[in-house]
Amino acid sequence: MISGLPDDALVIAPENFGPIAAITPFSTAQEAYLRANAGDLGLSAYVFTRDAGRIREAVASLESGMIGVNSLALAAAEAPFGGVKYSGMGREGGSEAIHDYLNVKLAQITL
Repeated sequence: MISGLPDDALVIAPENFGPIAAITPFSTAQEAYLRANAGDLGLSAYVFTRDAGRIREAVASLESGMIGVNSLALAAAEAPFGGVKYSGMGREGGSEAIHDYLNVKLAQITL
């Protein structure tokens, strides 16, 4: 276990794609959201709670393309996959993926 690291430590700050779980203590949920959102990446976030109010608050507060609640499994072919900030634009998978290939046009015509 590694503890006492600053928020910009390499095991915490970059977007890690490996079996790494950086765990740091926090005093309030708002502090956790601020620290989680402080970086310039936002592919996925995870919340573990049974409190429905806390789930709604976390989903609304976290700046992330995907949020797992009580689960680490986020990917599915029918679900949109993608991040925010420097973690990417657009989505792969799901019906949302087609939006990058569409050019939506509105024509308001009055005769």
